[in-house]
Amino acid sequence: MMRVALFGGSFDPPHRGHLAIATAASDAFALDRVLFAPAARQPLKRDGHSASFDQRLTMCELACADADPVRFQASSVDAPLADGSPNYTVRTLELLTAQRPHARVFNLVGADTFQHLGKWREPCRLLQLAEWIVVSRPGVPLHYPEGLALTAAQRSRIHLLDQVHEDVSATELRHRLALGRRCDDMLPEPVAAYIAEHALYRTLIQ
Repeated sequence: MMRVALFGGSFDPPHRGHLAIATAASDAFALDRVLFAPAARQPLKRDGHSASFDQRLTMCELACADADPVRFQASSVDAPLADGSPNYTVRTLELLTAQRPHARVFNLVGADTFQHLGKWREPCRLLQLAEWIVVSRPGVPLHYPEGLALTAAQRSRIHLLDQVHEDVSATELRHRLALGRRCDDMLPEPVAAYIAEHALYRTLIQ
């Protein structure tokens, strides 16, 4: 049975921290595929994105091809919806499980994101659709979701990953890019080159 993980988020831009998370999860849980899925519109984020969806998807394609083209793949599963509505993870996982009925599906998230699961649409349904790999970032230990009482069966579908030590601040990264720096220490080389070629983030003010 193929083991597939949805790795959603802004990816604005995808950086070495994202790749470190995907690599650690793949190794720890024997994942066959990690789908880097930039969200067109995230329900709990109101500030929007600096790069367009197509640009973020292209950067994910470049990052995946550079890092691990066998296990990592960019996905448009969270592309803009025709009615402009937000991309809810529960709908994304329903689509993914329908597309891959024989796969064991995981959802890969950070501990800081997971603790707010109770605010997501249909949190109990989310835990039915996929097992969860929760990445404990430096300084952010695992906490179960606030205001959401989990059953023993639900807790058994939550797996902690605490082997990631490369922490990249997306805010700091975008600030440096706004100053015209390539940031090769924080970005995969093809992504840094793409950002430079298209002058992305230059007008961003943090």
